[in-house]
Amino acid sequence: MFEELKAILTGELEVDPALVTPEAEFVNDLKLNSLEIADFIVMCEEKFGIEVEEEDIHSILTIQDLCNYIAERT
Repeated sequence: MFEELKAILTGELEVDPALVTPEAEFVNDLKLNSLEIADFIVMCEEKFGIEVEEEDIHSILTIQDLCNYIAERT
């Protein structure tokens, strides 16, 4: 799942692949703004067939957090 998320980040959002690690934080490490994070979440929802609850978004800080969130719902 990490590789799929990395592909979205590097392909769609043009994040430097060297920065994408499981521990990378979307804001601090990948330098994504709130609109980019929202777009990324929507792409993940579509790809994995899930819905990220609005109240959960604030607890998803790293790529690993999102991997865990998706795994729990698929």
